[in-house]
Amino acid sequence: MMRKGIWQEFDGYEEIAGEIENSLWAAGERSFDKVLAARYIQRLHPRQLKLRVVDVIQETPSTRTLRLTPVDAALPPFLAGQYIPLYLTIGGIRTSRPYSISSQPRQTGFYDITVRRVPDGLASNYLMDDVKIGNLLESAGPQGNFYFNPLFHDDHMVCIAGGSGITPFMSMIREIVECGLDRTVTLLYGNRQLDDVIFHDELERIAARFDNITYIPVIEKPAEGYRGACGYINAALLKEMLGDLQGKTFFLCGPQGLYDFCLPELESLGIERRKIRKEMYGPPGDICSYPGWPEEIAAEDRFTVTLKDGRTVSARAGVPLLVSLEKKGIVPSSICRSGECSMCRVKVLSGKVFQPAGTPVRRSDTRYGYVHSCVSYPLEDLEIMI
Repeated sequence: MMRKGIWQEFDGYEEIAGEIENSLWAAGERSFDKVLAARYIQRLHPRQLKLRVVDVIQETPSTRTLRLTPVDAALPPFLAGQYIPLYLTIGGIRTSRPYSISSQPRQTGFYDITVRRVPDGLASNYLMDDVKIGNLLESAGPQGNFYFNPLFHDDHMVCIAGGSGITPFMSMIREIVECGLDRTVTLLYGNRQLDDVIFHDELERIAARFDNITYIPVIEKPAEGYRGACGYINAALLKEMLGDLQGKTFFLCGPQGLYDFCLPELESLGIERRKIRKEMYGPPGDICSYPGWPEEIAAEDRFTVTLKDGRTVSARAGVPLLVSLEKKGIVPSSICRSGECSMCRVKVLSGKVFQPAGTPVRRSDTRYGYVHSCVSYPLEDLEIMI
């Protein structure tokens, strides 16, 4: 459930809210047209969705798809490539995680989200081990900017995925083939072993049937005798598989290592940055190895975070500030958890944090001391305001 504002618990709140609403109608600030428009906007962008798990599909030993249907309202539409933020309470910790929708958007009956187990992952282990058919989950409406736009992107998409980064591409490919869209996809999908490949059989069937879909699994450590592409998705492989690189837009989704390796490879081929789209994929796995991290600070170092109301939190340097706050029961709003949506901003009143290069902090945020807590790491004791 969405949490009430504390003011809603004051005596007389309901009466005062009713008087304000009546006054707005009397003053002409409310009208049926405005109410209908507000309801339509709420239908497209709900702040809260109640979803029921109606099926669980085991994709690989470490991956499962949860099929989710609405409980009390229609599902809002989405674009292939978008995600929903799941709001979870696990072991008393209130948190959220974004999951790309892997089903295609032209059907409106359900969302599929595909979850891969992350070692020590709080949310992924919960969704893998504890969530069953019939359980209820909570989310907000679809979010995100990682989708095909015919105004800006070439009709030939080169999709480069790693691990569970396949999920937005699966939604795109399913939409293309099921709706007969005039678009071409070359998918290069990297995994450590063939057993790790999600949707492998379905992708092979699609590629065999549709000429506009090319599927190239790339296995880092193949079994003996494997005849497919091996190693990494590098410039030589891209050139061999794609030939002419003109007239193509490149989409990347996967763990940080995929971006660290593939982006320089694309640049070495002369691919312009404007031709590359990159999906966010959570905070870096090992922030201490990130360029610019101060050598004198270790991941296990702890600092005290003091909120303006006097509450304190002991925070590890190597853990995002948002996670440390949530473990203490302090829950800033959050959606993407990748430093993009800015919902989890907090103001740093004193002390220093580390934010990875490229975090899209607005100039006004920098000027007034706001940081994205999902990708901010304490480097010394902090005083913050939420």
